[in-house]
Amino acid sequence: MERIQIFHAGRDFPATGRLMGSRVLAQIAARCKAEFALLCLNDAPVELGQHTEERFLQVADMTSAGWIYADYREEERLHPLIDYQSGSLRDDFDFGPIILVRMSAWHDAMTGTPAAEYQYAALYALRLAISRSYSIVHIPEYLYTVKEVDRRTTGEKLFDYVDPRNRAVQVEMEQVCTGHLKAIDAYLPPIFKALPPEEKTFPVEASVIIPVRNRARTIEDAITSALSQETTFPFNVIVVDNHSTDGTTEKLLARAGSDARLIVICPERTDLGIGGCWNLGIHHPACGKYAVQLDSDDVYSAPDTLQQVVNKFRSESCAMVIGSYRMTNFQMQEIPPGIIDHREWTDENGRNNALRINGLGAPRAFYTPLMRQLNFPNTSYGEDYAVGLRISREYRICRIYDVLYLCRRWEDNSDAALSIEKMNQYNLYKDRLRTWELEARQHQTL
Repeated sequence: MERIQIFHAGRDFPATGRLMGSRVLAQIAARCKAEFALLCLNDAPVELGQHTEERFLQVADMTSAGWIYADYREEERLHPLIDYQSGSLRDDFDFGPIILVRMSAWHDAMTGTPAAEYQYAALYALRLAISRSYSIVHIPEYLYTVKEVDRRTTGEKLFDYVDPRNRAVQVEMEQVCTGHLKAIDAYLPPIFKALPPEEKTFPVEASVIIPVRNRARTIEDAITSALSQETTFPFNVIVVDNHSTDGTTEKLLARAGSDARLIVICPERTDLGIGGCWNLGIHHPACGKYAVQLDSDDVYSAPDTLQQVVNKFRSESCAMVIGSYRMTNFQMQEIPPGIIDHREWTDENGRNNALRINGLGAPRAFYTPLMRQLNFPNTSYGEDYAVGLRISREYRICRIYDVLYLCRRWEDNSDAALSIEKMNQYNLYKDRLRTWELEARQHQTL
């Protein structure tokens, strides 16, 4: 019996160019007479390295894995990947353009999964089904070369998963992920805990919290946006200046001298990430009952943003409110993908769908008494996602689908042009957050 049979999207299925639909995968399953199928997932030319097939088979035999992938080269550039774990639920997990699938695992997955016709999510469904009974193994060796690559920067790729043009894709992916969570006893129904009571009287109703480091070019726009909010309640703006050296501090102190609503915190500690700065803000005695996020690069879209957020908290008694935002350039002109509103989120299933996506949206706002119990992890990436997952496990999160926020993209954004290694580090961390969260939810359902 032949051990490997190769299927190439561009060559064998030219009408689709990608192996995502149920009909294409069904054709492969019926046509494959080998022990393994080597899938080339898109139409990019691929050159296998020396003894690539043999190495895939060696690892398959040693591990009995159902799904195997490897690092690769993008022409002259190395492209390392990260290890798979139970929390690698996101549908955009990067396996590279080649995977090896054990056909017995494939057939087992098809047998144990309810029949469904997917246009976009069939491969995602297959992967999750295989992962329930077989390991998914990463070979940290460069086993092949891709001739044509996506040369966009990380900042340009970052929002592909929430592009409104991909709404139909998101709907299918959510359906698949929800089924997987139910199969592994990690699904949570829409039953929420009551909020913890206020521990004391707050000095203001809401605080805009802005962590900043070296944003002299943008911080005044952010502060002006926050201080210009028109509300029926008192609010303030708390800026945590994390040891800026470019003139940001001087601009902040000058502005604070003319407006008592602006509070500038200059930490003594030198080990704080963005999450640590948030903790200083929410624990500060001047912090309001609700803490509302504003990044130092960005601005609110209108003077009623803060009012809308607080109205939502008051009417829904929720622990967290997330708005919608518009992607713009530095001149506030809309850029693709435009409005990001996460309309795939629902009260019924949002807390489950949060495990599939890599971010929850903006602006984010929190009920301060709860956040003083939970705290943010002291990191500078994923700290907001971590607390969002934690909150969603027990408490209700509400959304506002009107645009409240302008997310400005420019060359100095912290995620504008990340290296592959840095992006891998960030994705590995978020996968780990999901792994922990899955385990907590499985314990909770038991």
